[in-house]
Amino acid sequence: MPLSLDAYLGIHTDALKLQSQRMEVLADNLANADTPNFKARDIDFRTALADAGTPGTSLALTTTDTNHLSTAAANGAPAALKYRVPLAPSLDGNTVDTQLEQAAFADNTVRYQATLTFLGARLRDLMTAITGQS
Repeated sequence: MPLSLDAYLGIHTDALKLQSQRMEVLADNLANADTPNFKARDIDFRTALADAGTPGTSLALTTTDTNHLSTAAANGAPAALKYRVPLAPSLDGNTVDTQLEQAAFADNTVRYQATLTFLGARLRDLMTAITGQS
């Protein structure tokens, strides 16, 4: 029976990609904490991961106006970006809460590291099965 590496690694590869995209969005929010009228964004991870596992679905955010912000990620793949609802927006229109963004960034970093650990364990198990050594 042939082994499908995608099936063997499971959802962890999609999760790693989404966590990487989310890290970029959160870093962008932190970098623009003092930019007037900057709107904090985030990725709805559960929805995006569910969509990533479903063939034929896109992670694109629909734009209806040419003035809307681009949602293209660094690798060219769009992400399911949503605007964060501010707890206390500033007078200049900026909705970035630095403490909230730092906490979300730290949480995402831990989850990213856990996903890397899961993938590493799966690959070690595969190498053990191939080489026959423990």
